[in-house]
Amino acid sequence: MITDFFRARWRGAAPLDRLFWRDMLLVGTAISLASSALALVLLGLKLPLWLVLTVHFLPVPYNIFLTIAVWRTAEKAGGFKAQLMMLGSALWLIAAAVV
Repeated sequence: MITDFFRARWRGAAPLDRLFWRDMLLVGTAISLASSALALVLLGLKLPLWLVLTVHFLPVPYNIFLTIAVWRTAEKAGGFKAQLMMLGSALWLIAAAVV
């Protein structure tokens, strides 16, 4: 169920590797790229700028959720790899919001 997905990630119950590599980098990036591509299409169709920007930034709350979930899970895991994933998730969030 979808609530189980979000609950597991919020509580740090999902494996850190899966959360970082699959959920955030793979799926999160795909969602952000799809949203940006759709926003460009809408811009090309000369639709209102507010609509284009809304579509472009629609994934940001989900991306913030994933970043926080990575941080919470990494804090529980500890270690150098977890610290790198925390840094990577913060940089990814910045890049995902811009692209």
